[in-house]
Amino acid sequence: MAKNLVFFDAQCPLCYHTKKILQVLDWKKRISWMAVQEIEESPYAFLRSNDLYDQIYMVSSSNLIFSGFHTIRKILFEIPLTRLLSMPLFLPFIDKILQPLYLFISKNRYRWFGRYEVPQFD
Repeated sequence: MAKNLVFFDAQCPLCYHTKKILQVLDWKKRISWMAVQEIEESPYAFLRSNDLYDQIYMVSSSNLIFSGFHTIRKILFEIPLTRLLSMPLFLPFIDKILQPLYLFISKNRYRWFGRYEVPQFD
């Protein structure tokens, strides 16, 4: 079965620690992770024209591209322990509320959580 591939900012402490927690919860290994800092050497270099440092991106197992809130929702749906938590995120119009909230957090994450000088790839 093909995995979902999530692109995260390896210089962002919030992103890095969220990834580490989600990896522990993902015992079925449905999600792979790649730092946006490594995208140039990958088959996904075509994504570099997107706002990869502003939003989290995912290429799903069915080759659909998700970004921002939609990526978070898909990740939570794919992980067995968080699937139930993801269900309300599929309600009609919830993305109209949560996408702006996601963008607000993303825009302020360096101010609130700092920034690693060296990307954290593990």
